[in-house]
Amino acid sequence: MSVRMLLAAALLALIPLAGMARTAAPMAADPALELRLMTLAAELRCLVCQNQTLAESNAELAVDLRNEIREQMRRGASDQDVIDYLVARYGDFVLYRPPLKASTLLLWSGPAILFLVGISLLLRTLMRRRGQIAPTPLSAAARARAQELLGTNSAEEPS
Repeated sequence: MSVRMLLAAALLALIPLAGMARTAAPMAADPALELRLMTLAAELRCLVCQNQTLAESNAELAVDLRNEIREQMRRGASDQDVIDYLVARYGDFVLYRPPLKASTLLLWSGPAILFLVGISLLLRTLMRRRGQIAPTPLSAAARARAQELLGTNSAEEPS
């Protein structure tokens, strides 16, 4: 009786997984076209996920864009025509490697600028600390007081 209950509980736990099941993405009738699509989709960014390519993403927008690309390729559009269409519609952000131009200059130079700012802040902090740690010479009164506290004579003091 307990085995049946466990089995029933396991089956009930699997019911939500059935709701998440999706149909497979439609494949092109031409395998060469599908290969071309996936090669191009690997160069384009998913606008929903932003850290995945269109080829990797399972977001609904990515599926729709792959279908749109597939349809354009069936109509004879070149890879560059498809890229131009997507850039016109979504901007350079859709490209994983956006072109170097005025609007993307900060995108390309940003990491180097942040690195240089970080190095300069590190050097500035280290220089500031070096100045704070520099020993200051003791006055004669402070030296005498230290010798008195330590119980040492001035004759024993190294020069």
